Formats: sequence, structure tokens, C-alpha cells
Amino acid sequence: MIGEIVPAPGGPHDLDHLLYPPDPLPHEPGRVRDYTLTAIDREIEVAKGVTFPAWTYNGTVPGPVIRATQDDLLRVRFQNGGSHPHTIHFHGIHPPGMDGVFEIVAPGDEFTYQFPARPYGMHLYHCHATPLKKHIHKGLYGAFIIDPPEPRPPAQELVMVMNGFDTDGDGENNFYAVNGPAFYFAKYPIRVSRSQTVRIYLANLTEFDLINSLHLHGDFFRLYRTGTTDQFEYTDTVMLCQGERCILEIDFANPGTFMFHAHQSEFAELGWMGFFEVSD
Repeated sequence: MIGEIVPAPGGPHDLDHLLYPPDPLPHEPGRVRDYTLTAIDREIEVAKGVTFPAWTYNGTVPGPVIRATQDDLLRVRFQNGGSHPHTIHFHGIHPPGMDGVFEIVAPGDEFTYQFPARPYGMHLYHCHATPLKKHIHKGLYGAFIIDPPEPRPPAQELVMVMNGFDTDGDGENNFYAVNGPAFYFAKYPIRVSRSQTVRIYLANLTEFDLINSLHLHGDFFRLYRTGTTDQFEYTDTVMLCQGERCILEIDFANPGTFMFHAHQSEFAELGWMGFFEVSD
């Protein structure tokens, strides 16, 4: 299935703010990068006609993309507008008082996380209140990009956070997706140009399953695990456990329509698949 016949919720640009990250900024040690995240209880549509009682950062699952350059001072004001205690745990290097484990934020309260952004790479953030599996599965997670001091080459940049949804409460996911609703990028293929590298910041926040994966049809990609070095593998499939992440770079050899999906068939058939529309 591809295009308008696909039973995916939402309009053609509903996920643009999650798919396309903020622009990188040049290295400027000590620059302050301010963000505000608010925990909100919200019903979201995870498949056509299927809703899920999510716990969200800023109303979306995943939450907003946070981006900084190494040596920026990251300042994130967290407001808990939800019905349960929450936190934010950032992957990366920071003081223990900014770790999102002990500074539990009660409903109606707030806390400001502040620390130098390091090391560069593809990271993530998520709630670390207990029970941890419930807070993550309900939707409290997002992508956290730290750019290197020497900028990466220009590219068409995309963010993909792999996730799943248990809609009947039995501890097994009923739907799988990237950045939210099932089958979304099959209904609305991602349009890219063959003239420039496609760079994907990929993270796995799927609960209840040991691994998730991405397989690209018709081409290979450079796989930078965690994105903290310039060492890469050359492959068409990557497997990630929960919390694992990487950067993929694709130089498409041909124009046309190319599928991408989880290489667990069940995941693909329950929503985790889509298409790149590659043009010249």
C-alpha cells in the first residue's frame, strides 16, 4: 500500500516538526540553548480510528527534537502538566543532579535541567520515573541531537524515532511506527533529492520488544553507531535495542520509490513501514 489508499491518520504535513530537525548552529562554546518541555496527558490517534491515552512532552509522541552543538549550555525548563510524577533523563554527559532520576517533578511543579551539551552524536531523552516501562511506553521520549564542533557535511536531514503502542493493555504492542502513527510514511512518502546525501538520526524507543530495526530497499547506507565517531559500516539493515541510536547516510544511486521498514515482518505489517520518493 502506498499513497491515499493507506489507512493512516493525519494530514500530509502533520509530522514535519518531528521529521525535520532544527538547523544546526556553528560551534560557539557557552552559547545558551533554551527549550521548554511540558508533560501533557493527551489522547492521540495511533492508527486509523484507534486512539491511545498517551503521556506526552508538548502534546506529541515522540516529543520535540532537541538540538544543540557540543559545548553549548543546554537549558531545558520542564513543566509537569500531567497527572503523574515525571522527569527527563538525557543520554549524554552531565552532573548527577541533572540526570532525571532523583529530581522527581510532581504534577503542577517544574524543574530546569542545565548542563553543557556533550558528547556530539545522536542521543535521546525520556522520562525516568517509575514504573519506567509505563512512562516510556506511554510516550515520554524524544530525539536529542548534539552536533560536532566541526560541522557535518550538508545533507537532507531527517529524524526517525521508532516506537510501538500497546492499545489493549496486555504488555504487547498492537501497532508499530516511526514518529507516531502507524503507516504514516506509506501514505505520505518522504520526498528527497538524489543530488544530496540523506542523513537520518535514528533512535529506538520501542517498549515490550527486545529489538527494532530499519531496512532500506534498493540501496545501502553508511551506519555511524551513536554518531560519535567517523567510523561507519556499509549496510542496508540496522538492528537496535531500546535506547540504542545511530546516524545513517544515504546517497541514492537511482531515482524512484524505495520502501523502508522494520525487518521484523510483524512490525512492518502492523504499521512500521514507509517509502522514500527519490527525485533528480
